Amino acid sequence: MNFFGQDQCIICNKRIQPEVGWIALFSREKECLLCPSCEGRFQQITGEQCRICSRPFLQLDEKFQHGDLCHDCFRWEEDSVWKELLVRNISLFCYNDFLKEVIAKFKYRGDYVIAKIFAQWLKVEISNMEGDLYVPIPLSEERQYERGFNQAAALLNESGLPPTEILTRTHTEKQSKKSRTERIHLPQVFQLKSNTQLNGKSIILIDDIYTTGSTLRHAAKLLKSAGAQTVQSFTIAR
Repeated sequence: MNFFGQDQCIICNKRIQPEVGWIALFSREKECLLCPSCEGRFQQITGEQCRICSRPFLQLDEKFQHGDLCHDCFRWEEDSVWKELLVRNISLFCYNDFLKEVIAKFKYRGDYVIAKIFAQWLKVEISNMEGDLYVPIPLSEERQYERGFNQAAALLNESGLPPTEILTRTHTEKQSKKSRTERIHLPQVFQLKSNTQLNGKSIILIDDIYTTGSTLRHAAKLLKSAGAQTVQSFTIAR
């Protein structure tokens, strides 16, 4: 044990002041990853929210709510092609400016260690979800070469959960450059690896951001057509 060392915030690199006192000194089990300032800038999703996608209702106009569904999920569920493919998405945080910058460092600037931050929350949430397999949303070979790693698989690895990498992905233009309509009407970009047995399995998909839900539903559609019983998802941001 390092009695005199200090942890450093993964995001801002400032030294984290340790708790003072004998109890804190001898009961400490793990390093601190965030300073109080950075931790306080994450906007956790709480309160009433969409039953499927976790969209918070607090600041959402009532005309965009349909009972316990947001307008987007209501439209997905009205479409017979997409209805009931995704049972539930759990998102941790609202995609505010601070989180946008953190995820940009994680995804586009190769800051792998940021996965450790979200892994702590992921472990807690996953323990409340029933799943047989944890499937990270894949990157295309070209995109993974650019970034150096798959951020969804990194979240699972840092959580101590085994990623089941049974999906591959066709290389396309970045999702962030597409409009909502373009994302929804994408052709199927995922493929299932050969000899994958999913009959009766409950799948939990892992990704970084839930935007329109198109990516997760395309993956869910493929998995369910291959025999999966249910598909849920976990994302960092909504």
